[in-house]
Amino acid sequence: MIFWVFVVFACIFRGMDRNTIVFAFGAFGCAGIQALRHSGFNVALVLTHDDHDAASGESVAALCAGLHIPCEVMEGREEAAMARMRAVRPAYIFSFYYRALLPEEILGLAAQGAFNLHTSLLPKYRGRAPVNWVLVNGETQTGVSLHHMVARADAGDIVAQKAVAIAYEDTAYTLQQKLLAAAKAMLAEALPKIASGTAQRVKQDLSKGMYCGRRRPEDGRIDWTWDAERVRNLVRAVTLPFPGAFTMAGGRKLMVWEAKTVDGSGRPGEVISVEPLTVACGQRAVVIVSGQFEGEAEASGGGALGLAQGEMLG
Repeated sequence: MIFWVFVVFACIFRGMDRNTIVFAFGAFGCAGIQALRHSGFNVALVLTHDDHDAASGESVAALCAGLHIPCEVMEGREEAAMARMRAVRPAYIFSFYYRALLPEEILGLAAQGAFNLHTSLLPKYRGRAPVNWVLVNGETQTGVSLHHMVARADAGDIVAQKAVAIAYEDTAYTLQQKLLAAAKAMLAEALPKIASGTAQRVKQDLSKGMYCGRRRPEDGRIDWTWDAERVRNLVRAVTLPFPGAFTMAGGRKLMVWEAKTVDGSGRPGEVISVEPLTVACGQRAVVIVSGQFEGEAEASGGGALGLAQGEMLG
C-alpha cells in the first residue's frame, strides 16, 4: 500500500516538474505547443492574442480547445492572468511568436527557465519582423533560434539554432514556411535536452548582430530612386499576407504584389513600358508583374491598370 502511495505522489510530482505556461500565436504558436506535448511537457496554460489578427490562419485558441488546454487572451485581463499563472507554478515558460515582451515578473515564475523561439539566427535581426527585414536587406541566409528569455529582447543565451537558406524567389510567406519547418525540427531536438537539463547555453555577442524595429504599413512605400534589386526585395518582403509595397499613381495608391528586375532606364518612377508594365529605378528597372489599386481588382500590365507610357509613379 505504501509503495502505491509513493508511486502516485511520484507521478504527481513529475507532472508538476513539467508544468509549462506557453505564450503563443499563429502557426509557430501551434507548432510550439504540439512540440512541447510530444516532448512530455505538461502544457498547463496558454496565453494568446485575438484570432482576428492571425495572418497565418492557424488558431492557437482552436488548437487548445481541441486538446482541452486552458487558453486565454491576456490583453485587458493581465491581473486575472497573473493569478492563473501563479497558480500553475510553472517549471517552464515558452514563447512562440507571441507579440509582446514578457516582463521579469512573469519570467521569474519559471523555476527551470523561460525560453523564446525567434525567427532569425541570433544575434542577427533581434527584435521585430525578422522575416521581413532579411528579405528587405537581400540576405541569403537566416534561421530560427531558441534562447533563454531575459529582460532585454532576444538577448538571452542561445539553446539551439537551425539555419535556413533564402532563395532568390522567396517571399515573406514562402520563407516563413521554411522557417516553420526548421523550427519544428529544432524543437524536436532541443526540447528533450531542456527537459533533461542537458541543453547548451551559448552567450550571445550582441555586437555581432543588430536590433530591428517593427515594420509599419507606411514602410512599404517604394522609393524609385533605389536600384531595381532593392525595390524587388521590398516588394517580396511585404507581399501578401503582409500589407504590401506601394506607390502613388495619379493620386491613387497602387499596391505592388510582385516585381522582377530588368534592364531599362529612364527617370526614376517613369513608366517606360506598358506591356509589360516596366518602371525605371535609380539603376535598371522593374516589371510590375501584379498590382492593384485600392478598392479594385488585382491586375497585371499597365493597360489593365490604366497606366500610360511616360506616366510618373511615386
